[in-house]
Amino acid sequence: MDFRGKKYERGSNWSDPEVVELLQLWADESVQMELESCLRNQHVFNRIAEVLREKGIHRTGDQCREKIKKMKLEYRRIKDNSKAPRGGRTWKFYEVMDRVLTSRPALAYSSLSGSMMAQQVLQGTIVESYHHQFPSSTLPFGHSQHPELMEIKCEEVNSDEHCLTPEPPPSMSYQQGSPEEHEMERAFLERAQNDSPISRVEIPIETSVSPSGFSEPNMANSSRIQNVVPRPGFSALHRLRKKRKGQRVKDPLDDLLLKTLTSQRAIEERFLQMEERRFQRDLDVEERRMQLEQRRFELEREHEFRMFNVFAQMLSILKQSHSGSSSSAAIPQGLDFSQALSEMTGMGGGGGSLQEMRARLLPERRVDMHGLCNPSDFHRSPYLSARGNIANLFCGSTEEGYKAYHADKYDEDKNPNGIINFGTSENKLCFDLMSKRLTQADMNLMEPLLLQYPDWKGHMFLREEVARFLTYYCKAPAPLKAENVIVLNGCGSLFSALATVLCDPGEAVLIATPFYGGIIQSVFLYGNVKLVYAYLDSKITGTSTRPFQLTVEKLEKALQDARAEGVTVKALILLNPQNPLGDIYSLSELRDYLEFAKRHELHVIVDEIYMLSVFDESATFHSVLGMDRLPDPQRTHVMWGITKDFAVSGIRFGTLYTENQDVANAVASLCYFHGVCGPVQHKVAQLLRDRDWINQVYLRANHARLKAAHTYVTDELKTLGVPFLNRNAGFFVWIDFRKYLRTGTFEEEMLLWRRFLDNKVLLSCGKAFECSEPGWFRIIFADKTHRLQLGMQRIRKVLEEREREILAEEKEQPCQSDQDGKADSTNEVIFVSRHQEPTCAGSSNLGDLIGLLQQQMRSSDWLQKNTAEQFAQEKPEIYDVFSKLVGKQ
Repeated sequence: MDFRGKKYERGSNWSDPEVVELLQLWADESVQMELESCLRNQHVFNRIAEVLREKGIHRTGDQCREKIKKMKLEYRRIKDNSKAPRGGRTWKFYEVMDRVLTSRPALAYSSLSGSMMAQQVLQGTIVESYHHQFPSSTLPFGHSQHPELMEIKCEEVNSDEHCLTPEPPPSMSYQQGSPEEHEMERAFLERAQNDSPISRVEIPIETSVSPSGFSEPNMANSSRIQNVVPRPGFSALHRLRKKRKGQRVKDPLDDLLLKTLTSQRAIEERFLQMEERRFQRDLDVEERRMQLEQRRFELEREHEFRMFNVFAQMLSILKQSHSGSSSSAAIPQGLDFSQALSEMTGMGGGGGSLQEMRARLLPERRVDMHGLCNPSDFHRSPYLSARGNIANLFCGSTEEGYKAYHADKYDEDKNPNGIINFGTSENKLCFDLMSKRLTQADMNLMEPLLLQYPDWKGHMFLREEVARFLTYYCKAPAPLKAENVIVLNGCGSLFSALATVLCDPGEAVLIATPFYGGIIQSVFLYGNVKLVYAYLDSKITGTSTRPFQLTVEKLEKALQDARAEGVTVKALILLNPQNPLGDIYSLSELRDYLEFAKRHELHVIVDEIYMLSVFDESATFHSVLGMDRLPDPQRTHVMWGITKDFAVSGIRFGTLYTENQDVANAVASLCYFHGVCGPVQHKVAQLLRDRDWINQVYLRANHARLKAAHTYVTDELKTLGVPFLNRNAGFFVWIDFRKYLRTGTFEEEMLLWRRFLDNKVLLSCGKAFECSEPGWFRIIFADKTHRLQLGMQRIRKVLEEREREILAEEKEQPCQSDQDGKADSTNEVIFVSRHQEPTCAGSSNLGDLIGLLQQQMRSSDWLQKNTAEQFAQEKPEIYDVFSKLVGKQ
């Protein structure tokens, strides 16, 4: 069977009204002239198809041509086989075909309101169902049709000599070389041998426009039109070959060549577009590099200026001391170092010292330590209980921003002006890896075991796999036991369950701030358990060596304050790595915290959900489960989940490891409400079991992508001159926006947060983490590059506008203690000055200035870049003067 014409059979079922429309166009005078005069007629049928589409009949040119071809074959079959008396009245379209092919006047088609509607052609149901009109404006030529003047090429077939084969079934295709055309060729050849001429009707040459643009000048230049009258000796075989050549189906190789050339052109255009984008990206990178270099140069100059100011103050104090004045005398007027330093660091007028601020804030927060406002200040719903009303009011900026984001989510194609989410801690860098792994064949399993109620702690095969996984990645000294593992739907459920089983209503859990604010909801909504805060700040004092450092002294103070207020504290929560700071606790620090909890008989809940998201090799994570000996193993409970480390926050899965079976059984009873479905347990077990894929594929790619995204965001922050904590774990950066707050209050912090949201970028403000210092924000960097770039552009716009407003508001700044609360200028925090700076010029003394000078030297490589030898080479005249002065001393 020949399948070469199979593509023309698709959609080949024509209704009678559609056939009438096709015949109306095909029988037109100019169309027949065009078909007669050209070798290839595909363009004519393409024009006919366009007119049909304007009438609502969607056909291709190939389908129109194949339909006319079939109808001509049907006409010849009926005529040659003499199966219908007097012209084939049994076929409704016979009269039309006969009139066109024998050059007789064609029937006129008119609307139902006219006198005639092809009644001799359309019989039966077609007259009743077809109600379309055939206006002359719809024809593919420029003038109206005159059926009585039509002169159509007559394709007569000698019916007395040979018969064409019967019409094949609809599934057959009619192509060159088919049996029907072989029969036609044989009939014409036999005619040619008998010298029987093929009748042709003369085609008058007149100016007209055809579907292909055929006109009189073209006819005059065509040898085919000039030889309209048959020439003597022009054999029927030659004319038949030309006719077959004109009717030949387009060669498939032509289509292939056309597609190849089209594809090549598309590839070239795409390559040029990619080159243009690459060139633009290189320009942007170079521009950012130049900005960063310029910013670094300015910072170095500012650093030098600060050092020379310190030198000047020291010389002034020494001079006054030499003349008999006190070492703590005031600095001469005109050298207001504190004010100049305040202007350089971009901090506005004061908000008071940190101690004053904490004294003002702590009493307000102690009123309700779980962070809620007083429910009596709000309208109570009569449909809810007291606890339900509190839950109804339990929302803040986090929920507000999250709802706004989902209502106007950014999409590169559908919503490019939507909100970019830098506030929700999700890893959006490894969706490709996880989707590919989670859809492999070993993940898809449906057994009766998975469709039934499991052990409420989780299926044993999953708990065994979790125990092996934690033993390996936490570097446990001994294999962990599966019976100590409990599985719930997320770490939020674990916090709720642990708070409920460890504390009575009204009791509290100790936690250091800032911390992940979702813990407040988790421990309070179910168990009515409050939180007691151990406030951390950016100032380095006492035994602290870095900003926001958690120490045992701070835990002791918070615990004693809570007990003095009559609050019973039953547990301590540790986040390692810490969210939002990114801190990783050392083994000694962990041991100190656990020893503190043991002394006060506190349970310790350790959340290690980011343990595999430490993306820098220079940082080392230490798990509590990896310690050789726990101070109090019966009160130590470790949490972990896959949502962060495996970039699947939509899969709610968390696991708890505890050696206390009473705690395990109590938590397991709540798993009835927080269980994980069987198919998900199977997928997680398969994922944790695939250790080779995790180590060789996923973790390598994830850490590299996290590091690249972190580098991009921190470089942008450096360019903006914004301080931040420099950490190497988690998905977030803790940023200091305090210099963009005029008064340094949480109300102004909330205004800045809403300003970011109005500019379509969602961040998390410090109040959502119970930070004690207004102005700190958390930004999530674990996102795709194009979203990071657009989000940082929007952040830059807000900060620049805010900076202009502050400069316009503040013409003169008094000498105030506006530097309190700033973090240390070491590798821990970038571009932030030290706390030990003098708060005012009058209070400066030699010891303070020496300490400040030492800190300034340690915080930069200025001394390495500016040695005495280099200075002597660059400026020998000044160096000679300096050497003479030193010699005189």
